[in-house]
Amino acid sequence: MISTQAWADARRLWDFQQMGHDLRPCSVAIGLGSHDLGVADTTADLYQRSLVPLIVFTGATSRTTRERMPRGEADHYRDRAVELGVPASAIIVEPKAQNTGENIRFSRALLEEQNVPVSSVLLVSKPYEERRAYATARKLWPDVEWVSASTPMTLSEYVDSIQDAHLVIDMLVGAQQRLMVYPRQGFMIEQEIPSDVVAAFERLCSNGFTSRLVPEGSRA
Repeated sequence: MISTQAWADARRLWDFQQMGHDLRPCSVAIGLGSHDLGVADTTADLYQRSLVPLIVFTGATSRTTRERMPRGEADHYRDRAVELGVPASAIIVEPKAQNTGENIRFSRALLEEQNVPVSSVLLVSKPYEERRAYATARKLWPDVEWVSASTPMTLSEYVDSIQDAHLVIDMLVGAQQRLMVYPRQGFMIEQEIPSDVVAAFERLCSNGFTSRLVPEGSRA
């Protein structure tokens, strides 16, 4: 049973992750691979709304996707987008990235190899990782403009879609921890984190929502 306080703390972390960017036309969309096919759905929708002419789906597999997406997250995302009406010719697959930093670096390398001019990127992630993805992208590719996007939904709606509330809160806590420790390791830009967000994070850790934490000095 998850307490009322834990739900309130999780909502605070969820709200903090939302960047609130106004969507606008960009050179390309980069959809970050994960267990969540909603990222592919949202990226396809952005393409169909003529916000981007080209999509890069990036991602290998992870412990949460090996069984569900055996050919790799990016390949499964491409298939999903094609099912939704995106032409295969508008999709580039980057199949090797195993963390967010590699998502950005490998996608950039592919675009440069194909001589795609990029001045702005619609960065599509899971809703609870918008800020984490943005901070990583800004660090690794600072000379383009980044616009964050995700499936518009509430925490409760996301929990309903995943059907595992404890796992979702664990993932929120993990994303928040990375925002706090990765800048010191050079993986992300530094961002101001409000004290109530830090307090919510610490309470959730104390209550056992820790399965997605990483040891400082590692990257995942």
